[in-house]
Amino acid sequence: MRRRTLLATALLSTAATPGLTGVARAAAPGPSLTPAGSTTLDTRAIYFVSYDGLVNNNSFQKNGLLTYKGHQYAAWYTADRNAVVARRVLGASTWETVKVGHTLRYDDSHNVISMGVSRTDGRLHLNMDSHSDGFTYVKSVAGLMDNPSGLSWTVSRFGAPQSTLDGLALTSQFTYPQFISTPEGKLQLSYRVAVSGNGRNALAEYDGSSWTALGEWTSSTGTYTSEHGSSTARNMYLHGIDYDRNGRLHAFFTWREQNGAVMCSGGGITNHDTGYVYSDDRGRTWRNNAGTVVGTTGGSDKVSVTDPGLVVDPLGPDHSLMNQESQSTDSAGLPHAVISYVPGRFGQCTTNYVTDRTNNGRAFHVRKNPSGAWQKTEIPVPLNSSQRTKLILDRYDNAYAIFPFCRVAAASRASGYTDWAVLYDGVGAGLNAFGEVVIDETRVAQDNVLSIMYQERSSGTTPSALRTRDFRLPA
Repeated sequence: MRRRTLLATALLSTAATPGLTGVARAAAPGPSLTPAGSTTLDTRAIYFVSYDGLVNNNSFQKNGLLTYKGHQYAAWYTADRNAVVARRVLGASTWETVKVGHTLRYDDSHNVISMGVSRTDGRLHLNMDSHSDGFTYVKSVAGLMDNPSGLSWTVSRFGAPQSTLDGLALTSQFTYPQFISTPEGKLQLSYRVAVSGNGRNALAEYDGSSWTALGEWTSSTGTYTSEHGSSTARNMYLHGIDYDRNGRLHAFFTWREQNGAVMCSGGGITNHDTGYVYSDDRGRTWRNNAGTVVGTTGGSDKVSVTDPGLVVDPLGPDHSLMNQESQSTDSAGLPHAVISYVPGRFGQCTTNYVTDRTNNGRAFHVRKNPSGAWQKTEIPVPLNSSQRTKLILDRYDNAYAIFPFCRVAAASRASGYTDWAVLYDGVGAGLNAFGEVVIDETRVAQDNVLSIMYQERSSGTTPSALRTRDFRLPA
């Protein structure tokens, strides 16, 4: 029997906290956005629509845009399919670009470029061009990220493209590279082994000298049964995998079943339930919400759909729940996520997940409160898209949801995240953004700026402009 951890329904309460002198502290500011500039990365970036997305702007990239030691870095494919990595001084309007020697193989929007930094040796790492097959890996020379003003941005600073991680062959069916930096400065790579509906999540780790395969940590086996039928294979789709400031590794997720018999209609999507696990030993073991170990990376016992205590928001596969949305952690290390689906008030059976999500989809903010209870708030902004929404928290733990088309809504921590309102409308601003956007998750903490990368809508395979837009958050 599958056990579920149900959401608490009580709202957070907040109050002014007296200081040691008895004088109440000033109230923290609510969310706000102040325009802080825009840039053009490429006037002719590659454009094709695949799986309802663009290869340069799939929001599950981690990271397509990142900030490190006063410089920002971006990666994309040009109109002639060349993989490019660029940098700029924060606040500058121009970018230095380098072609790293790889060309995109297929018109498949899954084949994104993800970047990571290994702080132990100051290298930039790129993993790209994979969807259930081989990948391409490129890394810079040591120290490039530590001395950007002293080292030129040229192709000579990057090694040759590889089909392994410096000789470490992971799997012939590789997808969704996501780099994460450990608190000690090592670099980890999260990825999926095998295919949608029958795959496993795995980790590798770079210590500054070599890569090691830590192994798989999720299982594709076990039986899941809905009111319609059963499935015996699946994969876990991550909404993110991130360390908080205390060193805990958090991962929200949803399950994707292989067998469509679990759905009310073949036009839906087999995603179900929002789950959560965490690790306090750098991804070696995984615990459920109650703190019980439910999986060991590289071991025989992996996180499985039948494990107890994983589900924090139960939802069957009839509501077109989206996979790979977004998560964040607040200043207390409490996990937050944004998820989206078609609520039951619009019907109990979606028959076309793209159309139904576009017409009736809504995003929800799911988080753990200080008492340990899970809470969920609907964000009162229609999706108007089948695509994904991103989530970030500012230094005051105000929450910002970045919707497709570069629309931004926000809610204050002081309200218990109940006062959601639109702060910026990219549609009204005439950005002509295609849909999903890429967020620089690393920049918010470093210089208090929300940096968004988006690509302009085009048609067919006509290249279009790739741009960034920056917003200063409350000081």
